[in-house]
Amino acid sequence: MILAIDIGNTNIVLGGCRGDEIVFRERLSTVRTATVLEYTALLKTAFEMNGVSPGEIDGAILSSVAPGVTGTMKAAVEKFLHITPLIVGPGIKTGLRIQIDNPAQLGSDMVVAAVAGVQQYPLPLILIDMGTATTLSVVDKTGTFRGGMILPGVTVSHDALIRETAQLQRVAFDVPKTLIGRNTADCMKSGLLYGSAGALDGLIDRIHLELGEPCTAVATGGLANLIAPLCRNKILVDDDLLLSGLVLLYNKNKPSE
Repeated sequence: MILAIDIGNTNIVLGGCRGDEIVFRERLSTVRTATVLEYTALLKTAFEMNGVSPGEIDGAILSSVAPGVTGTMKAAVEKFLHITPLIVGPGIKTGLRIQIDNPAQLGSDMVVAAVAGVQQYPLPLILIDMGTATTLSVVDKTGTFRGGMILPGVTVSHDALIRETAQLQRVAFDVPKTLIGRNTADCMKSGLLYGSAGALDGLIDRIHLELGEPCTAVATGGLANLIAPLCRNKILVDDDLLLSGLVLLYNKNKPSE
């Protein structure tokens, strides 16, 4: 079994993967001040809750967009499993053709999603990751990574509204009964959720025009299941896209026996 860990700015997703099967998955909060011991304890708890023994793990791989947490989690994996995880970064074999100005600047999460997307879905492809930031990655019909877009995630927009206004308060992320809100909370929910869906639709339409052909759109991330159904374009939701990509990358780069 392979332990795959994706460290985002807000959440950490970890999964135990055996072949194409994801045996377990857990979501943790990204805590930049957490110590090696604290992350080790979280790993231990996740394994125990899912009935998995550390001895079942043959290897580990880690991707991160929070550099301050990368080393801490790497050390926690080593402490708990006595395995040094592969780190997704420059020099790792991906099999991707990357056609951007500086490939070294490409976020590891976007690399991981693209590796999984090319393997699992028809090309050309738009990959949407709805995390702290919402990112769109574009892979053309030849399998070449062409670039993408980055925009504020729904949570970031929500927090900015609250921070920069005097009378708006925190709301839950659930779809209001009507598009046109009749109270402040529903107005915020509608603006945030349908606004995000509208932004995605607009970007997808423009990508189709630039490429000259329709793309398969696939979304992942914490809010994908909530926002994708609000879009007018068809967007497939794949909660395990990043875990699948990490396993594929591990198999491309695993140490020789």
